[in-house]
Amino acid sequence: MDMDLEFWLVVATVVSGLIWLLYSLFTRNKSKFGRRVEPWYVEYARSFFPVLLIVLLLRSFVAEPFRIPSGSMLPTLEIGDFILVNKFTYGIRLPITHTKIIPLGEPKTGDVVVFRYPNDPKTDFIKRLVGVPGDLIAWDNKDLKVNGVPVKRQELGAYDAHDQQGQVHPTLRLKEILGSAEHDILILPGTAGRTGELVVPEGHYFVMGDNRDMSNDSRMWGLVPEENLVGKAMLVWMHFNWGGDGLNFKRIGLID
Repeated sequence: MDMDLEFWLVVATVVSGLIWLLYSLFTRNKSKFGRRVEPWYVEYARSFFPVLLIVLLLRSFVAEPFRIPSGSMLPTLEIGDFILVNKFTYGIRLPITHTKIIPLGEPKTGDVVVFRYPNDPKTDFIKRLVGVPGDLIAWDNKDLKVNGVPVKRQELGAYDAHDQQGQVHPTLRLKEILGSAEHDILILPGTAGRTGELVVPEGHYFVMGDNRDMSNDSRMWGLVPEENLVGKAMLVWMHFNWGGDGLNFKRIGLID
């Protein structure tokens, strides 16, 4: 069990709720001058419990905010983008255990998904879903094939990709059609890439960053188990990059 923010939010909600409930039950018939005088900890519990409960329900079952820390999803998502992730698109899950209790939908090729990194579940990653169960995925340097069919691409021109260290990498921007999703990707011209091929097994997904040559993804560490999925990225609700372009209102509402 990971003792992350979600864990402590659940603990705080349960503890404050129990304090308020038990005090109410045991002092129901007791009063002082017709009015109960609550201890400070009960007053705090009564005040915080409704707020904590609402935050927990929204964060666990509706939407959760995330900040983009790296350039692996350029040009779709930039460093400093704050995004909202739909938590119920792929089913309702319990907090902490992440057990799915209500199946609502399945991930689709082209979705931008947030998931718990398989090698370190405390860390959240965001990538584009390239392969669903049963797909044959083949990658050869810059080329990508899904079920033996080359993914369609169109060159759009040069793009300066900024990484988290502030370095600029001259890249080539391309429009890619992946399933029903049309989005832009980046590649580093004149550099060698990885080569591989696999069939995505049941209950797993193959993901890649849109910044193809500067992304740590399924080509390196393997597949994403279904139980690691957190949700689908909906939109950028704020952008602030302290070491870059600062506050950028033009990013608000964007997502591919």
